[in-house]
Amino acid sequence: MTIRTAEVLQDGEIYTRPLRGARSTDSYTLAGTGVEEWEPRFTFHGFRYAEITGWPGDVESAAAAGDLVARVYHTDLERTGWFASSDPSVDQLHENVRWGMRGNFVDIPTDCPQRDERVGWTGDLQVFAPTASFLYDVSGMLAGWLEDLALEQLPDGTVPWYVPVIPAYEMWTPIRPGAAWGDAAAFTPWTLYERFGDRGVLEAQFDSARRWVDLQERLSGEDRLWNEGFQLGDWLDPDAPPQDPADAKTDRYLVATAYFAASARKVALMAEALGRDADAAHYGRLADEVRAAFAAEYVLPDGRMTSDAQTAYALALTFDLLVDPARREAAGARLAELVAEAGNRISTGFVGTPLVSDALSGSGHLERAYALLLERECPSWLYQVDMGATTIWERWDAMLPDGTVNPGTMTSFNHYALGAVADWLHRIVAGIAPAAPGYREITFAPRPGGGLTRASARHLTPYGEAAIAWRIEGGELVVETTVPHGTTATLDLVGHAPVAQGPGSHRVAVPAR
Repeated sequence: MTIRTAEVLQDGEIYTRPLRGARSTDSYTLAGTGVEEWEPRFTFHGFRYAEITGWPGDVESAAAAGDLVARVYHTDLERTGWFASSDPSVDQLHENVRWGMRGNFVDIPTDCPQRDERVGWTGDLQVFAPTASFLYDVSGMLAGWLEDLALEQLPDGTVPWYVPVIPAYEMWTPIRPGAAWGDAAAFTPWTLYERFGDRGVLEAQFDSARRWVDLQERLSGEDRLWNEGFQLGDWLDPDAPPQDPADAKTDRYLVATAYFAASARKVALMAEALGRDADAAHYGRLADEVRAAFAAEYVLPDGRMTSDAQTAYALALTFDLLVDPARREAAGARLAELVAEAGNRISTGFVGTPLVSDALSGSGHLERAYALLLERECPSWLYQVDMGATTIWERWDAMLPDGTVNPGTMTSFNHYALGAVADWLHRIVAGIAPAAPGYREITFAPRPGGGLTRASARHLTPYGEAAIAWRIEGGELVVETTVPHGTTATLDLVGHAPVAQGPGSHRVAVPAR
């Protein structure tokens, strides 16, 4: 008996080309002496479809009888986050994000569970960690993975592209400094602290984060611009050539310098939380210097960027690299223009996609952010939903509109990085976010839009369940919240003064805008 697995079908047959060198094939010889049980023990397969040959009888009847079982295999994590809305497609997108996370959190956070790779890419996890931290209790798993990251970190501070390091892969992807990927050393500990309130993760990872930023400082030199060396940049920009996914619209060194500024700021915040005042002051000054250098090099006097691309503006806005309010306003307006000019279709890769929605909604262009979310033409999140996706794809067009698979060699159909938008769904659409580490203080700030008439989210914080549900009915915006004991919350509704809320259940109704 032979079982072959694959993620997709093409022309009615399982399509294995995206698996590259992975055989994804199991063979078993039946003894024929009675009940036999078998499943692979030294491997696992990421798949949606299975082709079974040599089964003694009718395969469909065997499946219906439970003789054929597909097991979901992942690290045993407690689910802690839920989201729902009035749009079934948005809900399916959110479920695709969650399902893709489950398939990739298998002891380490892999990039994909199916092909000849399955590697703990640092950049993928860095952008997805906020979403993961809402959906599941990943505090222990990711704290352990960060310890591995620190152990794999080179003496000069270089963070590998993937953790743990697989020596055979070094010929394919040499270990060298790279923005966004290496920045997992600074971003991810801070994310875990924000979401779980564990000061211990900062203590354990501070030296690793500091050494990464010190390396960035040496590489940038006195001008504070990281503008040399190999970079992946805005990886998998949808306009990049299929076989050159690093050739994005946004200057890769703009990306590198932006991340340098942001990581220096994270290390300053880590030091402040740990009571390391001298370090906090040092890295705070460094972050200011890099921010000034970034603005001088990459921002034009009218607020436009030298790379007139969505990712460039998203970085500048979300990482707070535009001190001048006029430049910030102009950058937000230009980003909204670029999204509109693209027909509300995605124009960002692994770096820009987790940031672009926040950049729009945070700069006064909420409806444009909703238009981006709800677009159905390729490339977009809902295009994947309409094509029948059950997880998040590596490429926006991993499957082409005619139902054939993209001819590129990187076409995973389970890659969670582009699903980082779910964190925006939680914080902005539903409106729940931590205002202090571990949700000791909570912000409820729903921002309805896009024609949605309701949305809700709930999260099991370290203090208990926090929840929000809003709906528009009879001309009113009705917001119901739950605040766990031991915490306080603030309800922030557009056009109304913030309202403090204590433990318990609350209901507020205001005129809908």
